[in-house]
Amino acid sequence: MPAKTFAIANQKGGVGKTTTAINLAAALAQAGLPTLLVDLDPQGNATSALGHEKVEQGSILAAVHDSEPLAGKVIQTRIANLSLIPGETDLAMLEAELTKKEHYLHQFKKHLSPLQEGGAFKVLVLDCPPSLGLICMNALAASDSYIVPMQCEYLAMEGLGQILNVARGLKEAGANPGLDLGGIVLTMYDLRTNLSRQVEAEVRKHLADKVFKTVIPRTVRLGEAPSFGQTIFEYDPFGPASAAYNALAKELCARFSLQA
Repeated sequence: MPAKTFAIANQKGGVGKTTTAINLAAALAQAGLPTLLVDLDPQGNATSALGHEKVEQGSILAAVHDSEPLAGKVIQTRIANLSLIPGETDLAMLEAELTKKEHYLHQFKKHLSPLQEGGAFKVLVLDCPPSLGLICMNALAASDSYIVPMQCEYLAMEGLGQILNVARGLKEAGANPGLDLGGIVLTMYDLRTNLSRQVEAEVRKHLADKVFKTVIPRTVRLGEAPSFGQTIFEYDPFGPASAAYNALAKELCARFSLQA
């Protein structure tokens, strides 16, 4: 059975997108699901947050050049069941490279397909850059579903509409007819503030079943973990953020019938 592929996407920076990609992937791996995290951000934050170096020609870029299979870029992390295709700063050139390709929206799908179909992984998690450019659109075209981390602020609601419209456009244009909104994750949630509760109520009112029940709390530990090259499960295993990402992984598995 092909691996289920999720793009973690939001064009707004600072909303917990990479934090969600890393820790959701780690939680799925800990649940016994062989998971591949693909860092598509030129900043390479998912790579460094897992304690790995950004290596030249270590990313998906070389595969898009058709110089070598993408499988050769997969590295095993220290976390059981979690593999990584690193990011690198050269990914900044990828937008220009993609425009030169005939089927420019399907380049990631072309190169990820052997990994999706090969049987080594049950889940692929694609960490998109904070933009709606060709890298993000390629990731959406290669995915079964996309997950939108959304900070609990009103301005974030405007950004939510933009990513939903782009994904809808790709689906209607035939770039990925099966693309589905897998869910919205409310991040940086502070129960002490009226704002978090108001934003949550507004999003649930309009998108109801698409919003995950699990919310990710605002914690200092979650912000500190990447600087130590660790997931939240390594840095603060008994804290509220670890519990939240474990709960999110369980909810995702139930929603998409994922079993170890």
